[in-house]
Amino acid sequence: MIDTIIFDGEGIVIDTESIWDKGQEIFLQRRGFVYDRDRIKPLLTGRTLAEGVEVMKQVYRFEGDTETLAQERADIVRELFVHDACFIEGFLQFYASVRNRYKTCIATAMDQNLLKLIDQHLNLSALFENKIYTLDKVGYRSKPNPDIFLYAAQQLGSLPESCVVIEDAPHGIDAAKRAGMRCIAISTTYDAGKLEQADFVVSAYTEIDLEMLDKQSAFTT
Repeated sequence: MIDTIIFDGEGIVIDTESIWDKGQEIFLQRRGFVYDRDRIKPLLTGRTLAEGVEVMKQVYRFEGDTETLAQERADIVRELFVHDACFIEGFLQFYASVRNRYKTCIATAMDQNLLKLIDQHLNLSALFENKIYTLDKVGYRSKPNPDIFLYAAQQLGSLPESCVVIEDAPHGIDAAKRAGMRCIAISTTYDAGKLEQADFVVSAYTEIDLEMLDKQSAFTT
């Protein structure tokens, strides 16, 4: 029986897509490149800032110290995050409907410093009662490695088979599956066709209901 909901952070709880797009555009413009969103965004989603730098160095063929460039990326988006970060449409209403019936948490690959800024702005820690788990807890092994989801389940005292993950990206779905968890995907970041490995794919929180979550239990009984 499903008793735990694990939320991804960006694209599921926090609406940051336009912020990251603007940040990538600024970062690449400084080096004389044009941000090709359709090509680059899928390669960056779910990666740490440093991993994203490595991707862009390979794709655009520029040099530089990875950590220094990662800090530059962080500085660019920090200003954008402070003013523009907000909740995904429908999240707060959905969360209010499940928080007293299921154990809940966030498990995210988001940079910790940026997460702190968003926490100050949106008060995520209070909303999730400090149950926000980041990659530093699992040796910075990012999705599709399942460790962040397994760690979250362990911290909540939940078995993997009792968890449903809400994700927005293929690598996150893959991580949930590798963890032995069910997954509901919301097409906030990717087209539904790229999320087909999830158990359910919806376009918005309003399409998720408790009956859908209960159906997840049927797979484990």
